[in-house]
Amino acid sequence: MRILIVRNNFNPKAIEASYLLEAFFDKQGIEYQTYDCDELRSPHVIIDQDASVDEPAFNLAVVLGGDGTILCTADQIRTQRIPILGINFGHLGFMANPNDEGVIAIVSAALAGEVTVEARTNLRIEVYCENDAASEASPNDVREESLAADLLAADSLASDPILKGEDTKPQQFFALNEMVIARGDQGRIIDFTYSISGARIGNMRGDGLIVASATGSSGYALSAGGPLVDPSFQGLVAVPIAPHTLQSRAMVTGASDVVEIDLDASLANRAATLFIDGERIELNSPVRKVVVATGDEPTLLLRYQPKSFYAHASDTFFKS
Repeated sequence: MRILIVRNNFNPKAIEASYLLEAFFDKQGIEYQTYDCDELRSPHVIIDQDASVDEPAFNLAVVLGGDGTILCTADQIRTQRIPILGINFGHLGFMANPNDEGVIAIVSAALAGEVTVEARTNLRIEVYCENDAASEASPNDVREESLAADLLAADSLASDPILKGEDTKPQQFFALNEMVIARGDQGRIIDFTYSISGARIGNMRGDGLIVASATGSSGYALSAGGPLVDPSFQGLVAVPIAPHTLQSRAMVTGASDVVEIDLDASLANRAATLFIDGERIELNSPVRKVVVATGDEPTLLLRYQPKSFYAHASDTFFKS
């Protein structure tokens, strides 16, 4: 038995709880390793994604913090099927368990198998960027609103390897909550086309698009007007952000559907930013296409004495 402890290092109560938990594991002869959540946000990798699922690096991840700390941990685990026991020391903690009974009682129940396992659908994200030559011709930090520059950038589309169908290798990312493509620091709305499983939904103008899992439906997607979805739902939720239209609606997809977002080479679009689970992703050249599908393996969350989803949602979102 080997346990991963991840703590919110900005929360004194979470740090204190980690010391208590370490003393408990020492007494029980259980091997463990402790990380601060900041360490997981760095390029530091603590779990080998090529390792066998049958022999995981850890048998359990205990997360002492809020939803953000759980997201950092899930990004490290990805497809390894290591169950995550979140204990709330954050603000909202919609994915975490309340800490009213103390960390020892909750962790002991998890070790005894007296918890409920929730298999949460996550996201597999592929990002295609412009080639380096196009990026150098029109860098991200362009500020001038120049119609001539827009036309010049658009003229380069004919030689774009993405549009020509040439073999381009995307950058791949994982998310438990959501992917967001949004307007950049120019402050100009962006134009994009989005499709679901090959069917074009529409040409959009606005602040961007959120593609969320059922877990992420309670976050940014909800604030942008999307539906609150039961966590057992295995599809995607696509929510336009501040669309410049009276006809836009959120879309809920099937489990095997794929959402594709295409941006042209206008100046506003070239400054568009990509966020994954709340973290801004730094890319070497502008985003041209994003493809979002459900992940191959679910993220496993452990629930201690769980309420129903609807009772939990009512307490969290509908009561002052």
